[in-house]
Amino acid sequence: MRRKRKAVAEINVVPYIDVTLVLLIIFMITTPLLNLGVDVSLPESNANTVTIETEPVIINIDEQGKMYLSIGGEFESIDEQQLQIKLAAFIRANKDVPILIGADRKVDYGRAYEAMVVAQQAGADKVGLISDPVSMEK
Repeated sequence: MRRKRKAVAEINVVPYIDVTLVLLIIFMITTPLLNLGVDVSLPESNANTVTIETEPVIINIDEQGKMYLSIGGEFESIDEQQLQIKLAAFIRANKDVPILIGADRKVDYGRAYEAMVVAQQAGADKVGLISDPVSMEK
């Protein structure tokens, strides 16, 4: 007399849990390593704040003088020639977009001025500078 074996109709989820935990660990390790912005120490100013209706194009200049461009997203490192080409193409499609320049306080003023000139040569009508508000701790 032989007994017939019944088929097991259960799914073994242990391998799926293992894969999920490995992916979770990978994402937990790599997420802090992503560079989502440019570390710029902006100068402080008592200037009035400006409200902008549209998403501005932001040009950041770090303390080494490297330029970074953000058009509605992440910052990308860029040189002056590529900056002018990309800005000109974007400004043709969005004529009234404001261009904001944020330069580190240690950067030579001439470097920030160069970025303003490039933006104006690309056809920008509205170019402004970014600063932090003056802190009251001083």
